[in-house]
Amino acid sequence: MTSAQPPEGRIVRTISDGLPILWTFVPEMPPVEQRKALRWLTVISWKYDGTSNNGMPDTATNDQMLALDAVLSAMERPETCAEAYRRIGKNLREFVLYVSAQETFLAELNERLASQPTYPIEITFYPDEEWSDLKILIDDLGQA
Repeated sequence: MTSAQPPEGRIVRTISDGLPILWTFVPEMPPVEQRKALRWLTVISWKYDGTSNNGMPDTATNDQMLALDAVLSAMERPETCAEAYRRIGKNLREFVLYVSAQETFLAELNERLASQPTYPIEITFYPDEEWSDLKILIDDLGQA
């Protein structure tokens, strides 16, 4: 008897205004039960100056982004928080998640970040019960 393997993630490179953007995602929708539980599209945006690095962050900024990524990964649970995709390039890093409750997510994130430096991020929530944002990304980049 074999256990089900988790779906494989993909990294896709696109170009916008001559600058590369790297997208990381799993090119399939999660189970319906999970989508029903996680109805809030959550976009964590980090703007940076990548003019000297072809739109990509410098090493120090990227290291900070990786620290934030580790915190977000530790918060993932099928019933409360799941990553949809990540993108980096053209002076913008976005972590895109689906969460069950805005207040609960923010409380846990703030608690986990309390001992870290303040990150220059913006967090925006959108209702997306159909997970249409991820579906569009999969349709656009899933076969790339």
